[in-house]
Order: sequence, then C-alpha cells, then structure tokens
Amino acid sequence: MKKHLLTKQTLALSLALALALGTTACGSNGTANNTTSQSGSTAPSSAVEASISESSIPDTATASVENEIPMKTFTFTVVDGEGNETVFDIESDKETVGEALLEQGLIEGEEGQYGLYVKTVNGIIADYETTGTYWAFYINGEYGTTGVDMTPITEGENYSFKVE
Repeated sequence: MKKHLLTKQTLALSLALALALGTTACGSNGTANNTTSQSGSTAPSSAVEASISESSIPDTATASVENEIPMKTFTFTVVDGEGNETVFDIESDKETVGEALLEQGLIEGEEGQYGLYVKTVNGIIADYETTGTYWAFYINGEYGTTGVDMTPITEGENYSFKVE
C-alpha cells in the first residue's frame, strides 16, 4: 500500500513539475532560448515530460526556411555599338533590376535627377557627353518606361541595355 501511495505521490509531483514548466514556457517573451542539459539518462522519466520536451523545442529548420528571401531569375542582354550581343542568366535576391546588376558588377553609373544614369555596361562605356552614345534600357524588347533602378524584377523577364 505504501509503495502504491509513493508512486501516486511521485506521479503527482512529476505532473505538477511538468505543468509548472509548461506554464513558464508559455509565458516566455518570444525569444528562443536553446539550452541543453545532460543527465545520466537520455529518456524522459514520464510521458508528460516527454510531451512537454518535444513541444517546447523550437523548429529552427522551418523558421530559417520561412525567413529566406526568394531568389529571382531573369535574362540580361548587352548589345554593344556594333550589335554584338552578350547574354547573362542572372539570379538575385534583390528587388530591382538595377540592384541585381550593380551587385553582379555588370553596370556602373551615377545618380542623376531621374535615378541611376548608367554609363558602363559589362565594361563598355557609353557616355553621351563624351561618346555621343548612351545605354538604352529595354524590357522584353520594349523601351523601358522606368529606369533600371526603379524596375522591379519579374521572374523570367528579359532585360537589356543597348548602345544607341
């Protein structure tokens, strides 16, 4: 009889401890706290503790995937003054075409009153003040109505610069 009473008391104490830990975990301020303690045993002493242990472990693998910025891909074509084309497949996590091309080192320019004034593309200079030519920005073969630095990347589009 004493053994049965002792088992009930141990179970009640374990349950109370588990509830106290669960209440404390639910009252956290949202910050992750990954601490590990080692004891002689790797298995929890009761099913209640096992349930709490498993549910209180943050799922960091899922959280990191959800926070990743999706990569966008597009084709970028450079047409020089002689009509030679060079095609690049670009993959970037940037928001605009200009940001992606600057990051890749494919364009250079100066900030002007209308945004980025591109003077160099793929190492080729076209500066109206010195060469009488400029880089025209095209989106899917149509003259761009926005500047390269204001054009959001659309997956699969073809953006190009042509010397004119």
